[in-house]
Amino acid sequence: MKRVRSRVTINRNRINQISQAAQAALEQTAEALHTEIVQAEVIPRMDGDLQGNKFYADYSKSAQGKVKLIHEGPYARRLYYHPEYNFHQSAWTDEQGKKHDGNPNAKGHWFEDWQKGGKYQNFVPNAFLTLLKRYGDL
Repeated sequence: MKRVRSRVTINRNRINQISQAAQAALEQTAEALHTEIVQAEVIPRMDGDLQGNKFYADYSKSAQGKVKLIHEGPYARRLYYHPEYNFHQSAWTDEQGKKHDGNPNAKGHWFEDWQKGGKYQNFVPNAFLTLLKRYGDL
């Protein structure tokens, strides 16, 4: 019986480079998804806050492989989980005469198109892979 010997050398520098590339790719993927959702004009819109300064990516745990897209404000949850609301899809004027912009594709559950089974379900994995290849020099 022959003996087989092998030697494995771990390149810790390269592992660290790939880990940093994965973190950068994850953060950029979250930002790309954020941009994609805003440009799809699916978020209900009254004054623009829900898709503007109250909608952002949280990278605070990206080193652990987690990022979040956050909608601030108590009304965000109510609008998201009530697709039966009649969302304004074109410009409109409220009772006080203030003009508002609508979003032509406004709806509840506006993340669904990018989740499993949605029409853009491959957006996130494809974006991450592309960015990982770029940042990781793979």
